[in-house]
Amino acid sequence: MAITHEEIFGPVSALIRFDTEAEGLAMANDVAAGLAGYVFTRDVSRVFRVVEALNCGIVGVNDGLPSVAAAPFGGVKDSGLGREGGHQGLDEYLDTKYVCIGLA
Repeated sequence: MAITHEEIFGPVSALIRFDTEAEGLAMANDVAAGLAGYVFTRDVSRVFRVVEALNCGIVGVNDGLPSVAAAPFGGVKDSGLGREGGHQGLDEYLDTKYVCIGLA
């Protein structure tokens, strides 16, 4: 289905059954886009494993709307590069210079 491989913007949700956590993560990451991913669980260990394994820019844990103005917003893969919002959003407008001075 197109909804499983394209970035869909709208009030829609696709539900796909899987048997193992690894299988679910493989399906979630097997897409060209990577804006947001979601996990709903009460298992704190699973939260950390899934958040680390999801290849996306935003992860909602037990939250269907994880985006807020003060947090960085952006994706990976075909969903973009860089972030908007938060202090990370300012990085695109800055030229950082590192200076190291050895004092003898």
